[in-house]
Amino acid sequence: MEYIYAAMLLHKAGKEINEDTVKKVLIGAGVEVDEARVKALIAALEGVDIEEAIKKAAVAAPVAAAPAAAEGGDSKAEEKKEEKSAEEEKKAEESAAAGLGALFG
Repeated sequence: MEYIYAAMLLHKAGKEINEDTVKKVLIGAGVEVDEARVKALIAALEGVDIEEAIKKAAVAAPVAAAPAAAEGGDSKAEEKKEEKSAEEEKKAEESAAAGLGALFG
């Protein structure tokens, strides 16, 4: 993951992403550099529009999360959770009010 972060940092800084610059960033971060991974990263990024990839990833993440939330399903369980959280909130408010009463005696 740190290899990808190094490439993204270089991209954000407007620097060229090549083996030497990625190695410098990794060394600067205290990471032991694996030459093969650096070469694989540079080869994988060849011809990739990083800005476009970031935009696609930003759009895809919320869309992918929405179906998972919809699958959750049991409305009775959700109602019970809501009831419990309302009860817990009321108890917390009562507890806070009791604490304030102690302050003003």
